Amino acid sequence: MTDALKRLSDEGVAIWLDDLSRKRITSGNLAELIDQQHVVGVTTNPTIFQKAISQGDGYDQQLSDLAARKVTVEEAIRMITTADVRDAADILRPVFDATGGQDGRVSIEVDPRLAHHTKATVAEAKQLAWLVDRPNTLIKIPATQAGLPAIAEVIGLGISVNVTLIFSLERYRAVMDAYLTGLEKAKERGLDLSKIHSVASFFVSRVDTEIDKRLDGIGTDEAKGLRGKAALANARLAYQAYEEVFSSDRWTALESAGANKQRPLWASTGVKDPAYSDTLYVTELVAPNTVNTMPEATLEATDDHGEITGDTISGTYEQARADLDALERLGIAYDDVVQVLEDEGVDKFEASWNDLLKSTQAELERLAPSEG
Repeated sequence: MTDALKRLSDEGVAIWLDDLSRKRITSGNLAELIDQQHVVGVTTNPTIFQKAISQGDGYDQQLSDLAARKVTVEEAIRMITTADVRDAADILRPVFDATGGQDGRVSIEVDPRLAHHTKATVAEAKQLAWLVDRPNTLIKIPATQAGLPAIAEVIGLGISVNVTLIFSLERYRAVMDAYLTGLEKAKERGLDLSKIHSVASFFVSRVDTEIDKRLDGIGTDEAKGLRGKAALANARLAYQAYEEVFSSDRWTALESAGANKQRPLWASTGVKDPAYSDTLYVTELVAPNTVNTMPEATLEATDDHGEITGDTISGTYEQARADLDALERLGIAYDDVVQVLEDEGVDKFEASWNDLLKSTQAELERLAPSEG
């Protein structure tokens, strides 16, 4: 147990691991991270599952059974991924109980091919919640235009949601609005609002990757001076928006009915540029009631040399706004950047899903029993 991770937790940042595999579950590694490194949640996505299933033989027995039953590749993927999420949820159940349902959560994503289809996303979210059948599951729904009404509907059914792929401040406000709308629907249906939880996954490193590329293209000293500032500025202004929405009269009415705040979750926190500190998106995004979901390398780096100096978000809003305004003056259009990132994010997850379909199909064929 390390001081840096303990201090981070003490500052109100929930540490979640951005990775899951069967080996991590069966080896005891996940339990060890919970016990020793303050990990209190797990997030998954299609890329994580594609990597897990295509490496090693941890899934061979289940794949062999599925092949014998001649299931479709889509059904095989759902059986495999929900099994992992169910097992991880069971390992995290003591954390869930100890935190009153706030942490101890495992996230599983709807099929990314449904990102632009509202009704299908709602149907898939209901199916996943039923399949996993654990109270500490979060269903991940992307924050696309079609995703927003799906989020409201799914929350309104009492299903807890991790809203993913948020890049823009405007879209983040729409996500919070969808959450409150969903809570209002749940209240009308007589559901227990205290049982409904949500996080809003605001992506960080990808913003710097895209904007730094554009700054390098400009090449002036002023442009170089803005490298590595956009992602933190964007996330900090998101926290400002969170503070505003969750102190509104609309929120107060829901809170008095037992509702939980939708926490901001910092996603994509692995640093891509070696010029930056490998703990940049952890140490500089510390504030109460947030989640930071880290790839294992970032978790280990924070554990080893992260310097947690208290709240690094409050009081930064004026500078954050100035940094984003400076980018606009250089001709880097914020609205274009965030739209490019959303489109790329959906495409990347869909590509990973398609790779997962192909590799799983190949495994089903390899392990299929000979006729007889």
